[in-house]
Amino acid sequence: METPFYIPESAMAIAAHPDDIEYSCSGTLARWAQAGTRTYYVLCTSGDVGIATAGMTRARATEIREQESRDAAAIAGASEVVFLREPDGMLQATLELRKKLVREIRRLRPEVVICSDPTVVLASSDYINHPDHRAAGMAALDAVFPAAGQPNLFEELESEGFKAHKVRKVFVNSWEHSDHFINISTTMDVKIAALRSHVSQMNGNDPADMLRQWAAETAKGKEMQYAEGFKVIQLVSDEDWAKTKGVVLP
Repeated sequence: METPFYIPESAMAIAAHPDDIEYSCSGTLARWAQAGTRTYYVLCTSGDVGIATAGMTRARATEIREQESRDAAAIAGASEVVFLREPDGMLQATLELRKKLVREIRRLRPEVVICSDPTVVLASSDYINHPDHRAAGMAALDAVFPAAGQPNLFEELESEGFKAHKVRKVFVNSWEHSDHFINISTTMDVKIAALRSHVSQMNGNDPADMLRQWAAETAKGKEMQYAEGFKVIQLVSDEDWAKTKGVVLP
């Protein structure tokens, strides 16, 4: 059965590389955007070592992959794409990266943050989860809680105009522990089109069948055709969130 469809006012997806969001959660982000959610993409690296073509430079790869990300985000209705330009293949969950993410969270003030699961290492019998994915997930979680919401942590950001902000919910892209499933049947084609924008990564292949297979497996037994799954952590209660918005709950 589909989880009741929750629509946040704003959502930020934090990922390691261009195309990570398209693989993992762009169907959800597109559905939210269609419902009026402001969506933001924050990419820790620009995938500058991700084009293994003779003569390719990291600078040129950055240009290519950032443009592909902008194209993909536009297809899914994202409001803004932020590139932190950390070194691809060498990403670490440092205090410096945490501060960069806190700055973006305080600047854009998302209700929801989506990130990867930093605990997944041996993802399957034929794939080891990329260390950049793990680092991005850990840095994102550390930035969300407690850093972004603590005014006396990274307090120098307030002088830039970025006051503390508590994220309401975190949606973690979970491989095995999802407890929240979003029906992306109406945005499956958007997800596919967005991933197709990453031409440099497709090697001439069409990802449509693969994406549909993955999403169908996630949706299996849940009365929907295609789904994306998440482990959801609620950091601010509905009552406290309503107080910040001046809403009276029934």
